Amino acid sequence: MKTAFRTALLCTALALAASAAFAQQITLSSPPFTRVDNYLKLPDGRHMGSTNTVAADSKGNIWIAERCGANECKGSPLDPILEFDSKGNFLKSFGKGEVEFPHFIWIDKKDNIWIVDGHGNTVQEFDPNGKVLMTLGEKDKAGNDKTHFDQPSSVLVAPDGSIFVGDGHDQDKGNSRIVKFDASGKYVKEWGGHGRGPGQMDIPHCLAMDSKGQLYLGDRGNNRIDVFTQDGKFIKSLDNFGRPSGCFIDSHDNLYVADSESHLNHHPGWARGVRIGSLSDGVVTAFIPDDKDVDPEKMGTSNGEGIYVDSAGNIYDAEVGQKAIVRFTPGKG
Repeated sequence: MKTAFRTALLCTALALAASAAFAQQITLSSPPFTRVDNYLKLPDGRHMGSTNTVAADSKGNIWIAERCGANECKGSPLDPILEFDSKGNFLKSFGKGEVEFPHFIWIDKKDNIWIVDGHGNTVQEFDPNGKVLMTLGEKDKAGNDKTHFDQPSSVLVAPDGSIFVGDGHDQDKGNSRIVKFDASGKYVKEWGGHGRGPGQMDIPHCLAMDSKGQLYLGDRGNNRIDVFTQDGKFIKSLDNFGRPSGCFIDSHDNLYVADSESHLNHHPGWARGVRIGSLSDGVVTAFIPDDKDVDPEKMGTSNGEGIYVDSAGNIYDAEVGQKAIVRFTPGKG
């Protein structure tokens, strides 16, 4: 009887804590943002597929990789990689037959485009015209050694050219590591492994880098952001930015995290949306909630999985579930 009573008290306490956390997130809505749908103008006859990738080059042009009007590009006649100008006008596309399941995009300081192919098990570097410059991994072959990936999720190229790949996408199985390569693509080292302890990870879903050169990993399976040196030394974790699918750090060291999966089973008491905070104190100061018409208990993923923020503070949210790129502009419309 006493055990049952204690269990009931514990469940009540957890429920109250979850409700308080949820309420706090909903009230964090300053500064205001105006939502802009369909900002990117697709070519005639084409509609947006699932996408969790968005970035911009040094010219301010916006790049996405969408899944060919569906949620998979294998066998499609469409180019998955698209470029738009800063006003959302379509410029060009490429990548047909090269990418099966685009899962992450990174644009390096040379404006080369890096695409993670989650099902093809590769990370490819393209020049801005679509020429393949480098391929890491072996297409359609999974593995956990120095030359293979198994469902890679993310990539980041550091200012010195070092390449970091978040390898793995399944909870508690398959790969779960960060793999480091030098600028030529030569394997350097790896770290991670499934688990909840410091330095361990589960679903390394996004990567970002701050002004100090520290790596920020969206450790989605553990509902946290993990921070490492570029040599893999664990620094700390942040657990107040939700269940991270997408992450971005701007030039002022503000962290933007897109939560597309929080719900009762994965991360109870947390709302989906975009959380914003400064790395100087790690405090979340703003929250943009997911579409009010979405029921997270009935939709496995919603809101953005990929996120990019331009120099004017406009947020681009790449959504798998709603098959959309949504722009949030600072200030009321």
